[in-house]
Amino acid sequence: MKINKIINNNVISVTQNNQERVVMGKGIGFRKQEGDIVEESKIEKIFELNNQEISERFKTLLIEVPIEVVQAVEKIIEVAKNEYNKDLSDTIYVALTDHINFAIERQREGMAIKNGLLWEIKKFYPTEYEIGLRALDWIEEIVGVKLLTDEAGFIAIHLLNAEHNNFADFNQVTEMVQNILSLVKYHFRLDFDEESLTYFRFMTHLKFLAQRIISKKPLNTNEFELFDIVKEKYKDAYKCVKKIEVFLLKKYQYEMTHDEALYLTIRQARPKPQIDEFILG
Repeated sequence: MKINKIINNNVISVTQNNQERVVMGKGIGFRKQEGDIVEESKIEKIFELNNQEISERFKTLLIEVPIEVVQAVEKIIEVAKNEYNKDLSDTIYVALTDHINFAIERQREGMAIKNGLLWEIKKFYPTEYEIGLRALDWIEEIVGVKLLTDEAGFIAIHLLNAEHNNFADFNQVTEMVQNILSLVKYHFRLDFDEESLTYFRFMTHLKFLAQRIISKKPLNTNEFELFDIVKEKYKDAYKCVKKIEVFLLKKYQYEMTHDEALYLTIRQARPKPQIDEFILG
């Protein structure tokens, strides 16, 4: 494996199997020239970025970013992919590296930024937020800088944006889910137990509903007979669904299908009959 380009002392590019790869390792480019053989013992990570544009942007970014920051970002991405089964696009390498490097610089200068969406991120995307919290520990361990909890939320947003099966638009989904939750809350006059399994399942259902609405991919399975039974059995829940239907049509020009109304009725039929499971007090 020969060196194509020396990006800095710790990062080089090579050609492997007719594909350009970015190789990272302490001192791997020190006193080297293009065409030299790579010292394999110094290789710490090989980045296989299939998108040429992203690869070029990543190489440009690595000229300025300390190797410790890149190592911390790689740890975050590796855990997200392997432990949490996140299917992330290559854009995460550029976006997250750039963000964390800038966040570290701001923290060192005493200019940390508050995350106005932190509450929503914690409630609506607990898995990504959990990764973000763990990421703060790795950044402190590897880079030696302790970032504020707000950064866990920013990291979660970057993960969401890079997921191949991500929610189409984080802000839109968050706003839509929050509005629907408010409708349900005021219809049933309840407060949610946000730690309950029922709440988690309902939140998951709402997030995927929002994703379908934004992506314009309605759910259609033609369960007409079951729908008639459910709306008769759970009349109060169905009244709430009708309010949600009106809201979605007025706000997003989206007409909910029978199937979506069916499953939403079933999902939120539980709060009233089993109030102790779904709410506090």
